[in-house]
Amino acid sequence: MNPLKHACLITALFATQSLFAQIEDRGGVVARNAELVKVQDGFSFTEGPAVNRMGDVFFTDQPNNKIYKWSAGSGNITLFKENAGRSNGMYFLLNNTLITCADEKNELWSIDQDGNETVILSGFKSKLLNGPNDLWVRPKGGLFFTDPLYPREYWEGIRTPEMQQDGQHVYYVSEDRSEFFRVTDDLVKPNGIVGTPDGKYLFVSDIGANKTYKYEIREDGYLTNKTLFCEKGSDGMTIDFKGNLYLTGDGVTVFNRNGDQVAHIPVPAKWTANVVFGALDRKTLFITAMDAVYTLQMKTRGVW
Repeated sequence: MNPLKHACLITALFATQSLFAQIEDRGGVVARNAELVKVQDGFSFTEGPAVNRMGDVFFTDQPNNKIYKWSAGSGNITLFKENAGRSNGMYFLLNNTLITCADEKNELWSIDQDGNETVILSGFKSKLLNGPNDLWVRPKGGLFFTDPLYPREYWEGIRTPEMQQDGQHVYYVSEDRSEFFRVTDDLVKPNGIVGTPDGKYLFVSDIGANKTYKYEIREDGYLTNKTLFCEKGSDGMTIDFKGNLYLTGDGVTVFNRNGDQVAHIPVPAKWTANVVFGALDRKTLFITAMDAVYTLQMKTRGVW
């Protein structure tokens, strides 16, 4: 073997071992001897991973305005859609319709399996939204989304960079789209959002205050009993079947249902934007981080 190639392999091996050694897993969520795998790089900024019923994960390269698909079967990544509305957060309905936060014109889109989009909504009370960022669809139907302000260069000629609403809030849209209303008005900059599989509780990250809150969800979609879940904000979030919450930013930090940190998964990137459980058994943690996407095999599994 070429001495230089041998040295590179040794360096890569030690780097992988060093990375795994840094994983803190007091909660037993990571599979035994699992290693973080870089699936692919070369993107500009990856975001919004969403898993369909077959375990495939769709994610965005927002600056390049594209949505990609990671196949749970082959592990390959293919282009799903160009001109994707600068989609950010995304979520699949059970019928394989993809709902996206289309940030280019501050809209919510639905995208069918052929990549055809339909605008669900484009404003609130006759004003543009600030910029839909992340969303979660509850099991009984209806969805919640966050609307922080992150001024974008691509808004030039479309809208001004100033705040469009009277603050940065969370909204609810009923399944039949007949009801659309604000459910929070006291957060600094809500970002990541996810709910429990029974549809009873909602977690919202206030990244502007570096906190994550837990709410009870009423039947009509309104939120009650706001409580502090943990003193940490997050970009995207996901949840597993045990109720552990996975927050992003500095790698992936895991909190149990009581709000205690039980694991930290370092990722070799300046920022980890989002995370979801993929594959048919939902035991593959799929991570979007800057110019690359990663996977990690887990002991626990995500929710269906």
